[in-house]
Amino acid sequence: MVIGKKNVKTFEVVFHDPSKAFYSSGDKIAGNIVVEVSEVTKVSAIRVFGIGCATVEYAKGKQRCREDIEYLKYEDTVDLDRQTRDPDGSVTLKPGTKYEYMFGFELPQPGQLVSSYQGKYGSVQYYVRAVMERPSHPTLECKKPFEVEEPLDINTPDILAPATGVKDKKLTCMFIPDGRVSICAKIERKGYCEGEEISISAKFENTCSRIVVPKAAIVAKHTYQANGRTKVLRQKLSTARGNHIISGMSDMWQGKTIRVPKLKPSLLGCDIIHLDYVLMIYVHIPGSDKVVVELPLVIGTVPFSDFGSRTNSMSSQAESLDTPSSSFSSLRLPSQPPSYSNISRDCFMDSPLTPLLDCEDDDEGLFMRPPKFQYPPPPAYTEVDEDLNSNDYVLQVS
Repeated sequence: MVIGKKNVKTFEVVFHDPSKAFYSSGDKIAGNIVVEVSEVTKVSAIRVFGIGCATVEYAKGKQRCREDIEYLKYEDTVDLDRQTRDPDGSVTLKPGTKYEYMFGFELPQPGQLVSSYQGKYGSVQYYVRAVMERPSHPTLECKKPFEVEEPLDINTPDILAPATGVKDKKLTCMFIPDGRVSICAKIERKGYCEGEEISISAKFENTCSRIVVPKAAIVAKHTYQANGRTKVLRQKLSTARGNHIISGMSDMWQGKTIRVPKLKPSLLGCDIIHLDYVLMIYVHIPGSDKVVVELPLVIGTVPFSDFGSRTNSMSSQAESLDTPSSSFSSLRLPSQPPSYSNISRDCFMDSPLTPLLDCEDDDEGLFMRPPKFQYPPPPAYTEVDEDLNSNDYVLQVS
């Protein structure tokens, strides 16, 4: 973008690597300022600026709330000495020639920048601005934005810690007690990256007279602060749902998953803009507010690495194989257990058919929950490991 353009055909900032998607702390921003003129033009100086700023702006009634924080401020004067200077110190640019002036600077070290962000009421923007000063003419200006993405490693003890939540709600109908609905939920860690599956363990209990539906959603929470006021926006990004739960019944989620979609990483370190994520596990109750449990999430850029635990597991297995008496027995395959065909196929339903009902707050249509069948466990059997160098090892399975 060029501001105040006159008699100048081209005035733009071009990065050396235009295909680079983003920069991080410590990276070098380098490029050229390209100038072409349509007629003879005198230039006294070309200055380059590196600017990064977080801005929040929104209306609160008749009051305009605005707040700014500066994260990057760089300024330098481009070298024009390759061209002959006039007595007044300026250089003369002629038509038909493409002039390129190199610039470069390093971004601050980690801890001083925050990632780029664009939201409804605020933004974090970085750009290079070039200014051309001409004698007896208005100043020309052009800008070139660039993205900053600070690495966010989720492999830290705090982020890898599990998150749990419990919520219980008493219900009434016409001021008469109508039982309660409760949630107990857990995820194994808080940190995830794009494309990962979040495994949810949860228990839902329904003792009220209504049919309820458990659901889960990844929610983004955008927080903007300006002039001592706070504005919060919530955005539902990805959802999952379970079966209807009739009165007097409960349901369990063991390994219920929800995929993390393509998201901007959590925005940490900015004093006026926050981008946080939560896993909202809730129960939809007809005629009443939802029962909600929110578990904190951190969306990072460095994926989860289970290398440490895998290494320990492999080490323990290697140590067990080093024992001579167990070297062969540990590698032998177990015998085949009895066939299920020898078992009586008596089965039962753990719950009746759920009535056809639409108690959704989303437009997902009607459905019926099929009956669940359970089979008795296989009969007990004995496996004998015959080892000539050791006593018989008997494994009882029941």
